[in-house]
Amino acid sequence: MTTETHYRKLENLFHSALVQKLYPGINISIKQAICTITYPVNTAHFHGGNALHGAVYFKLMDDAAYFAVSSIELSTFVVTAAFEIKLLKPITKGTISAIGKLDYAKGKVYTATAELFDEKGAILATGKGTFIKTSQTLDSLTGYAL
Repeated sequence: MTTETHYRKLENLFHSALVQKLYPGINISIKQAICTITYPVNTAHFHGGNALHGAVYFKLMDDAAYFAVSSIELSTFVVTAAFEIKLLKPITKGTISAIGKLDYAKGKVYTATAELFDEKGAILATGKGTFIKTSQTLDSLTGYAL
């Protein structure tokens, strides 16, 4: 299997997850050690102060970092062990982008960072996660197929 095929299978895995139905218009692009997720802001995800809830910031950045890690792991499912987030600015409209980048990979442990940007390139949040390889194979996952 080529790495490009692996990336497309990971993108399919992302889109096949039931949670994505809650995020209409979400999109993902995976390359070697990097992942970009775009999402058109939806008012259905606003908190009481009429801005995007922090849970959405977390979801986008965790996913971007996770798939940056998974881009280099060709056979085994990886999970998030910890993720720290810093919310910097509220967002109320437009399309936002989370960019995840692999920082470290050794044995079963990986770390990756993520940043969230608005359409003008202003940074909205930063995050860093630790990810751990499981014993589950990617091929055992229904969504990891083309």
